[in-house]
Amino acid sequence: MHHASYAEKYRPAAYADIIGQETAVEEVKRFLKEFPKRKGLILHGPAGTGKTSLALAAAKESNYEILELNASDLRNRAKLEQIVKPAAEQKSLFKKGKILLMDEVDGVTGTDIGGVPELVRILGTTKYPMIMTCNDVWQSKLSPLRSKCKMVEMKALPLSTIITILRDVAQKENLDKEISFFSQLAIKSQGDLRAALNDLQSHFHEDSVVDVTEKRDVEQSIFNILRKLFKERGDFLGLFDTTKLSLDEIFLWIEENIPREYRNEALARAYYALGNADVFRGRIYKDQSWRFLIYQNIFQSAGISYAKKVPVQNFTKYEAPKRILKIWLNNQKTMQKKTIAKKYARMVHCSMKRTMRDFDLLRPVFKKESVQKQLKFSPEEIEFLAK
Repeated sequence: MHHASYAEKYRPAAYADIIGQETAVEEVKRFLKEFPKRKGLILHGPAGTGKTSLALAAAKESNYEILELNASDLRNRAKLEQIVKPAAEQKSLFKKGKILLMDEVDGVTGTDIGGVPELVRILGTTKYPMIMTCNDVWQSKLSPLRSKCKMVEMKALPLSTIITILRDVAQKENLDKEISFFSQLAIKSQGDLRAALNDLQSHFHEDSVVDVTEKRDVEQSIFNILRKLFKERGDFLGLFDTTKLSLDEIFLWIEENIPREYRNEALARAYYALGNADVFRGRIYKDQSWRFLIYQNIFQSAGISYAKKVPVQNFTKYEAPKRILKIWLNNQKTMQKKTIAKKYARMVHCSMKRTMRDFDLLRPVFKKESVQKQLKFSPEEIEFLAK
């Protein structure tokens, strides 16, 4: 028997039905009221937080026609120009206006022949508001859109809100379960209401066993982690659990971007906290004292977050750590040096350690074309010697 998706069946139809996103609702209302002050709005946040539902509710409340498109199906300029551009210029036949809804805009290509530049052009000429949704708004390819659009964040729903919604849906579907069951579904969802509703439906209607003790694998980008760390204020002790990056890699990202966020005393406090994290990191590597890992985590998360007196609201463009590139370049140089030393040591029957020690003295010899041919140096090794 076919069952309609609970996520669609109980999708909010009006602003009042959208629970836990009051700030986002008010921002969307203001955007539509002030149009065309800003022609575009980006709803961003984790999956299952109601981004598309809010856009649909806004159209219904305003008596607007809505043209809904999925950016994953419109990955190039030609299709965007063919479909979206006419819709942005033509009047609605039956409603007082229209909203252009572009779902999953992070699926649009960012190259010159791709969708992002075309979306920017459409935003410049559209006669109607355009609402876009995406999970990760901080991707570099979306930078041109961020500067043109109002950005509204939709946060992951708290457990209590998801539990309440699950219980209401279960009651309407005549499903009987203890409160602990709904709590476990909510914990597993990690703030994704759609996933929680799908699990609820699967458990009752599809003869499938839902492991409510298993949490979903939620992978957050380093840009989202940095934004929470710098822009918000909290203990964040579990913040780094949402990425596959190691604490050491995250350390380098934080180190690179602290000066972009903090000034004056806050900058000093942030570096002091990061310095303490580095002290404990050194003790871990030196003595294998892994019990100190929690202290590295504390200074690297809460220590950085509380370096500021109030949350920071301005937009910041985060950069990848340059130290990683420097380390890689240094490793490349060392690798070429080692392979040259190894070939020479094997040829003259001496130790590689001695060859490495005397490398600068031997460099003029290595530069000779006859020696390079005899030792069969690679083009990369010859280029290294020429520097």
